[in-house]
Amino acid sequence: MGYYEFTINAPDESREAITNKLAEMGSTGFFEKEGKILSYFEKKADIASVCVELALFRDVLKSSGLDPAFSFEYSFLPDMDWNENWKKKFTPIDIGENLTIIPSWLKKDTDRIPVIIDPGMVFGTGYHETSQVCLALIEKISKMDPKDSCLDIGTGSGILAIGAAKLGFRHVTAVDIDPMAIDAATRNADENGLSNVTIKEGDIHSVAGSFDLIVANLLSGILVDIAPEIASRMNPGGKAIVSGMLPGQESDVIAAFVKAGLTLRETFNSGKWVTLLFSR
Repeated sequence: MGYYEFTINAPDESREAITNKLAEMGSTGFFEKEGKILSYFEKKADIASVCVELALFRDVLKSSGLDPAFSFEYSFLPDMDWNENWKKKFTPIDIGENLTIIPSWLKKDTDRIPVIIDPGMVFGTGYHETSQVCLALIEKISKMDPKDSCLDIGTGSGILAIGAAKLGFRHVTAVDIDPMAIDAATRNADENGLSNVTIKEGDIHSVAGSFDLIVANLLSGILVDIAPEIASRMNPGGKAIVSGMLPGQESDVIAAFVKAGLTLRETFNSGKWVTLLFSR
């Protein structure tokens, strides 16, 4: 049967955009390993066109203000079941005191709280540092009151929204502008047996109401732009977890959120990423 395996070396800030592009191009799955993106295409793929389209994507990154300096190589792996081989790369991950991220095809045999995720076509497998820090913070906040409502902006696979619901938030809303993310998040919420997670296509402007907790794991420029919208949708005493920044980018984000009326409570550095906790 066989499949093509791409190994992509990419700047941290550009990885999510590149994985979204890979999915758009027909990648059957991808994940991050040792700072690289591994992506898979079926044997029938027009591999020359894939290479050309990836190379041209550097111009798109540059015009979007992202670092375009990524490189890639590929090899053909013959006579292997790419799907089963890819799945072997994912194992359960313990996060915080009680959570475990479990790929959907593994047994849910754990005493911890399972967050079942089908990693694949969208951002948010639980292996990324920002997802893990955000989940650990959600768990910490879930031990406090109030925890009636949570909003996850740019939900991707739905992992943060699902984690919030599993940790006791009674009403969870998740939004994303990518239709593929909406489909993946919906399937993952169903896999977890959740009926209190509302998933809708759109951004923060498409959301009404206010929330006890807002989570946004996005690029720093987007966080700066939507800081006033996040602040306006936080209940008094509410918390906001924002992540997706590289070291050095957090100062602009902090300034935007403080200007919007929020107070910085904690700063977390994990690997190459920064996560901030604000309150109102």
